Amino acid sequence: MSAEGRQPTFLVVSTYEKGQPFLEELTRLGARVVFLTVDKLRDADWPFASLAEFHTMPEQMAVEQVLHTVMWLARTRHFDRVVALDEFDMETVAAIREHMRIPGMGLTTTRYFRDKLAMRVKASRLHIPGLHVPEFSPVFHHADIDHFLKNTEGPWLLKPRADASAIGIRKIRQAEEIWPMLEELGDRQSYFVLERFVPGEIFHVDGITSDREVLYAAVHKYGKPPMQVMHEGGVFTTRTLDREGEEARALTAVHREFLPAIGMVRGVTHTEFIRAHADGRYYFLETAARVGGAFIADVMEHACGMNPWVEWARIEWAAAVGEEYRLPELKQEYAGSVICLARQEAPDTSAYDAPEVAYRMQKHHHAGLIVRSTDAERVRVILEEYAGRFAADFGAAMPVPDRPTA
Repeated sequence: MSAEGRQPTFLVVSTYEKGQPFLEELTRLGARVVFLTVDKLRDADWPFASLAEFHTMPEQMAVEQVLHTVMWLARTRHFDRVVALDEFDMETVAAIREHMRIPGMGLTTTRYFRDKLAMRVKASRLHIPGLHVPEFSPVFHHADIDHFLKNTEGPWLLKPRADASAIGIRKIRQAEEIWPMLEELGDRQSYFVLERFVPGEIFHVDGITSDREVLYAAVHKYGKPPMQVMHEGGVFTTRTLDREGEEARALTAVHREFLPAIGMVRGVTHTEFIRAHADGRYYFLETAARVGGAFIADVMEHACGMNPWVEWARIEWAAAVGEEYRLPELKQEYAGSVICLARQEAPDTSAYDAPEVAYRMQKHHHAGLIVRSTDAERVRVILEEYAGRFAADFGAAMPVPDRPTA
């Protein structure tokens, strides 16, 4: 119960269909869940039995309009917590929290998990051992941009500061290419950041933090870089790394220092790093205060027996009622996923019959599997084989999505 002795009420906002286990767990724990989404998702696969109230609003509403909608609801409801399930709603929800003085991540800290310039500036000032930040430049003063291009080695990436994953990224191979791009962007150019491109292997660390302490970190490695899959198509893979391996140990150590240093108090995170081909160093790519997409939550659940959506709900509940959050007992297995856009409406994956196959995706024009084993190397071998076969059996052109996939 809340401090006032009533059932805690959570306002949960999402403009994308995701997070059903979060909603179900909150209700199971005893919360009253008021859910706000957009009109087009009125009939989506929400767990309606777990929702005390269900409300929708038009798409593309300004932050102030969403705030007005929430404040109308608040006239007859007392909200104890406000949570955004989708990364694109985080800043809106942070503004609601600040307006209502509700505990949780505010606008300044939210920027470190949404704004690629803010998170780079912060990371570059931390001086965490083993963590490096690729050279970057704000897109403000053109003389500074010119100096940056002349004093760093190309190619470079022009990245939207607030989009997620690889959405909207442009690769620049010659310095002079930047100026027509900025001219095209016009008044929007300051919403981008320019960064030296670092070729390398891409990792993601998915963590759970409570009371500023990283309690859990799972280190994974992508097959092809997500930016390549998003822009060129192909097969997406990711897998849990050997927990005692050099890569997992190094990234776990960096991750445990990094997250509290940029302001994470409680919740789940998805942080990406590059290990550069040129020097073997680990470079910070980006971080997000959300559950990883592209079935990463399912990979984690198969590997350790814990669903990050469920644990996020437990963390939020514990904070609301003044209890201490504790991790559940974890398995020590390994898992990985192989996913691609398919030519077939309902692709048949029955020929992929390794005993390690633990889950088969059921989604139109998508082929996907999760494999699980007690041996990390076995997972790697299966994914490499299946990725090649997926490309031949199912592969289709990959449209750039309007939401993050990883």
